[in-house]
Amino acid sequence: MIVAIPTDTLPQQEVKLSKEEVLRYSRHLIMPEVGLEGQLKLKRARVLMIGAGGLGAPLGLYLAAAGVGHLGIVDFDVVDFSNLQRQVTFSTDDVGKHKTEAAKARLSRLNPTIEIKAFETQLTSENAFELFRDFDIIVDGTDNFPTRFLVNDACLLLGKPNVYGSIFRFEGQATVFGYPGGPCYRCLYPEPPPPGLVPSCAEGGVLGVLPGIVGAIQAMETIKLILGSGDPLVGRLLLFDALAMRFRELKLHKNPACPLCGEHRTITKLIDYDEFCGIRGEEALAVTNGVPEITPRDLRARQDRGEDLFILDVREVHEYQICNLKGKLIPLGELARRVNELDSSREMVVHCRSGKRSAEAIQFLQKAGFKKLWNLKGGVLAWSDEVDPSMPKY
Repeated sequence: MIVAIPTDTLPQQEVKLSKEEVLRYSRHLIMPEVGLEGQLKLKRARVLMIGAGGLGAPLGLYLAAAGVGHLGIVDFDVVDFSNLQRQVTFSTDDVGKHKTEAAKARLSRLNPTIEIKAFETQLTSENAFELFRDFDIIVDGTDNFPTRFLVNDACLLLGKPNVYGSIFRFEGQATVFGYPGGPCYRCLYPEPPPPGLVPSCAEGGVLGVLPGIVGAIQAMETIKLILGSGDPLVGRLLLFDALAMRFRELKLHKNPACPLCGEHRTITKLIDYDEFCGIRGEEALAVTNGVPEITPRDLRARQDRGEDLFILDVREVHEYQICNLKGKLIPLGELARRVNELDSSREMVVHCRSGKRSAEAIQFLQKAGFKKLWNLKGGVLAWSDEVDPSMPKY
């Protein structure tokens, strides 16, 4: 049994359930593990969701339905057609709307008795403390390492638990960081992985059902922390393999030498997390290595003039099958062993989905002695926008 996360960090007025709320939450109220006292804890609770996407969708729906009285949503993105396969908060009519706006409207319709605050902003080192301060629990539904480190550090420095989840293709993870006596994200990842090593969901894909499962687990852990009930995922990393339909659990130990939650804390303030994770360093490397770019319109114009340009596609086979520029396909991971298939004397345009992987490919080819190289700016996404609107986007 655990101690409930305090939900009285702000001045409290007397909280009661209305007749309508008693009916709405009746299946909770008849459970001895929840009861009236537990439902009042839920009503007083203040939970901040970082991200309204794949994990934030089921998370928000279940927390709102459960009666968590004060929900915050932080996101700065807009709803895209590619989101609808997994972000079940949104409908086709929401495409083009800000996610915070659409999510708030959906959750308010689900439960009009709760308060929902939408923060249409990117989480940064400058605003994290201000955003987190008025909430009891922070739930991390983000998909990149800089923001995960930022959420972790802000939570630890403010003394707030961080309910963590991540997803990729058919696999997911969940745990609770920052709980008193438990480990933090830096205990699991003392250093961020090298830039580009771990592909995003946009690059690697994710099965639409998966974030529903992991997001629901995050919602369950959040509710357990509020109620002070059950055995939370503190010091335990839950791993889920959807293809095998198997859960595994790894023990996470608090690192005594952790610079944030260890015995001798050296991290006392938030930092530049893009720089910490090498994002800006990666961009600077591309500049110093001289990765020249060509726009889709310029490429089409040169092709129309009959210029002999070799097109190299460094995406994966399944991406090539969705759409392509009729170039030679060598996935980025195979480039080193197949570089002998390329003619270094020819002028070459390298592309991927958005331009990131192709920039990495060009850096490798430059070191291999290739000179006449262009990176297609924006990849096939930009080609669809600027040249051929009939090309599918993914």
